[in-house]
Amino acid sequence: MLILLSGVGGWFLRRWARSPKGRPTWDAFVLKVPVFGLLARKGALARFARTLAALTRSGVGILEALEIVADTAGNEVVSLALRDTQRAVKQGDTLARPLSQHDVFPPMVVQMIAVGEETGALDDMLDKIADFYDQEVEATVDALTSLIEPLLIVTMGVLVGGMIISLYLPMFRIITLIK
Repeated sequence: MLILLSGVGGWFLRRWARSPKGRPTWDAFVLKVPVFGLLARKGALARFARTLAALTRSGVGILEALEIVADTAGNEVVSLALRDTQRAVKQGDTLARPLSQHDVFPPMVVQMIAVGEETGALDDMLDKIADFYDQEVEATVDALTSLIEPLLIVTMGVLVGGMIISLYLPMFRIITLIK
């Protein structure tokens, strides 16, 4: 019964997380989860920077590039921040200032984008941001892997030991009954 309730609850949670009302709330929650939220945030920032760099380098206008990046962000919080940034840039603002108003973009990212805008090397700065966050994601995944491996080994040992005990315990009882 508990398994059935868990399955139904998981189905409803997944359906809600994909709905237009639930998606922003779920994505905001995902970004706040202690270890995996940081990983999701770094991944989203790397994707944002890499995509925007490729689009600006290929000659796509900044407004259209921001729209494309917002559509492909993969996280609704990042997407909404990019849409706000697009509106501000359309009204004549710089790219860095509206990004600084959203918590999802760290100050380092905003400063590097501001320097890129001032020097005319925005695509190079965005590539550096993407490279940095790609390395951060890789380092975080490596650290998680090194933490999870011993836990998996211990868990497998407990499971195998439990199975062996459950197989031999009835045999020992039968032997004691025979004597």
